[in-house]
Amino acid sequence: MENLKTAQVYKQMLKWQLLATISVAILVFILAKIIGVVSPEHAAISALCGGMSAVIGGIAGALIAKSGDKKNNAGAILIAMLKAEAVKIFVIALLLLLTFKLYNEHLVPIALILGLAASAILSGAAFFGLDKK
Repeated sequence: MENLKTAQVYKQMLKWQLLATISVAILVFILAKIIGVVSPEHAAISALCGGMSAVIGGIAGALIAKSGDKKNNAGAILIAMLKAEAVKIFVIALLLLLTFKLYNEHLVPIALILGLAASAILSGAAFFGLDKK
């Protein structure tokens, strides 16, 4: 991939992830307000924590993946992409662990999972969407 195309893919991925995270947070807030079982504010914050962990993990992975852009050897590019994916997973796991440790009293687990899932799914969808252009 050339640098311009790679930057375009990562910008689009970031936009989709942020949109998904904010949408899920708003939806969870509204549902929690209607149902009344959990605090709407804590549900929305939990969804934001889940989604933002995937966003920040994606950014960390993108920085590592960019190092493979200047290489022409397929093996070197593959190694850079695998390193990027490992860094992304590590950052997401670390941020989720911090969320569980620091926000454990008010955490709404289903909201956290929904935020994380929406953001993670749309990060992959951004690659497929731009691949068809």
